Amino acid sequence: MGEKLKTKIGAYDRYIDYKRFSIAVGLFVAILLLPIPNSMLDVAVEYSVGKECVEDFLSREMFDRNFDEVEQWQKLTVEALHGVMMQGASKKETLLKRKAKDLQKMGVEVSEANFAHYREFMEGKTSDEVNHLLVQARAMRHDKLSYDMLTDKQKQRVDKWAMQILVCIAMVAFVVTCFITEAMPLPGVAFCVGLILVFSGIVSRTEIAQLYWSDAVWFIMGSLMFAAAFVKTGVDKRICLMIFRRLAKPSVAWVTAIMILVISPAASFISDHALAAIFLPIGIVLYSNSLSKHIPDDPELAKLMMITIAMACNIGGFGSPSGGARNVIMMTYMEDMFGFSIGYGQWMVYGMPFVLVMMPITWFVLNRTFRPQIKDLRPAMTALKKDIEHMGGWNRKQVIAVMIFVAMFLGWVTEKNLIYDVTGIRLGIGLIAVAGAVAYLLTGIVNWRDYHEKVDWGVVWLYAGAIVFGLALDRTGAAYWIARSIVESLASVGIASGTALLTAGSAVTVFMTNLMADGPAAASVGPITLNMAAVANPGTTLIPFMGLATACASSMAYLLVIGTPPNAIVYSSGYLTARDFLRAGIICTVIAFLVLVLMSAAYWTILGFGGLPNH
Repeated sequence: MGEKLKTKIGAYDRYIDYKRFSIAVGLFVAILLLPIPNSMLDVAVEYSVGKECVEDFLSREMFDRNFDEVEQWQKLTVEALHGVMMQGASKKETLLKRKAKDLQKMGVEVSEANFAHYREFMEGKTSDEVNHLLVQARAMRHDKLSYDMLTDKQKQRVDKWAMQILVCIAMVAFVVTCFITEAMPLPGVAFCVGLILVFSGIVSRTEIAQLYWSDAVWFIMGSLMFAAAFVKTGVDKRICLMIFRRLAKPSVAWVTAIMILVISPAASFISDHALAAIFLPIGIVLYSNSLSKHIPDDPELAKLMMITIAMACNIGGFGSPSGGARNVIMMTYMEDMFGFSIGYGQWMVYGMPFVLVMMPITWFVLNRTFRPQIKDLRPAMTALKKDIEHMGGWNRKQVIAVMIFVAMFLGWVTEKNLIYDVTGIRLGIGLIAVAGAVAYLLTGIVNWRDYHEKVDWGVVWLYAGAIVFGLALDRTGAAYWIARSIVESLASVGIASGTALLTAGSAVTVFMTNLMADGPAAASVGPITLNMAAVANPGTTLIPFMGLATACASSMAYLLVIGTPPNAIVYSSGYLTARDFLRAGIICTVIAFLVLVLMSAAYWTILGFGGLPNH
């Protein structure tokens, strides 16, 4: 029955709906035919020639020569200043905190000798000199540099770049329309993203192939593979029974409540990707064991189980700095731009109450949105017990499957710090996930036929397309243009101070994070909203509260399959459609947004921030 339901709901057997698809194509073409607005041209100037203009300015200021005439260590000095300036830094102390490996992450070529010379030179400068240079460089890139100042050759580059931004905006309309209407199978939409980017000249044919296989995509693929190994060995059943066997009345309401109670706090400290991958087979086994002759399938129960896992992962991300890259990005911005340092425990004081409040609300909303026929899961638990009794004790394959997973999990937790510090090699969670999948093959737990049949390869390609989509928006400046345009429009109608500005900034972030990964969304929106807060209410709590609110809002990727890895992972079960995310996501987004605004206006205001006056 599970396979029959999967085929029905997965929609992979449907053909294209040309009426719906024509709407998406029509929007794409209509946007391309629009004239390029001046605001888009300004962003194109920043992204296409801003770097070279700023580097020439810094070279002349410090060394009395153009950038292409300076020595290697001077080139390093200029690129380092530009890099930290782009990260929001405006002080010498912040500049000198950056180590060689930090500069390398910015794309700066660093040798030991040149780095030492650069450090010596910058330490010899006064704080006022360095701070003034950073402020001037930022003003030139973001405010002073204009289209009219450029040479004809530079204008040609800007015109081409502006057209690329317009293509990306048209692509947003196309992709979102296809996802909402399901005009074509969603993996097909992912391939359309790549085709649009190559045909428009935004990326090359070789680059697009590399972009489709990012670390995040490897993680999705590897985690679905290990889930397949758990299902084949029966480990999923054992874990499921261990978690839920103590329930006096194993109802759907209690089971979903326990899922949220376990997953959401854990997502504040552990990768939400990993939690979704762990609980996916548990949700599937609970559902499949709940079916009977009287109720051979219950789509609403399957949807409730799957989407509970995704939503529980998503709401937990704001609880601590470890909850996601977005949190670390905003912490860095606040410290580099304004000197506001937030400790790990202090972040939890501000963030964890949001998670605790959203847990019962999310549970209530999901159980009201999805109304399954099956309410009592006692038969499912009984069937699980019988299956496990039939298995007997833990066998060799089950023990090996768990051991490989534990090794994988420890790798995910430690690869960024411990493994990197010891080996000097950054593995990435994707490589570790695929290594675990290979380990299952090498130990005979699975064969390739198991992966071929049990892994939803369409979801792998779907998320690959989502990553490419987000990267294109970020790289071209389209995301920056969207965020800046919305914020400036709100400012023009008087929403530019206090709680109103904080609310507006959070709303922009919610919109952006459903189009692209949470990290790039926070990176694109954060500098805009933080700077507006600094202009509107300088020296008040509005600035750190805006940083916190932006981090929180960037975790509200509840609406689209591509919004966050947990969404894509549970979609691979085959029990959900794109519209199911909207059914639950719209309500959860509105409520989560209101909770954030109320917390910032009441709870955060009571806490204050480092003795700053309230905004």
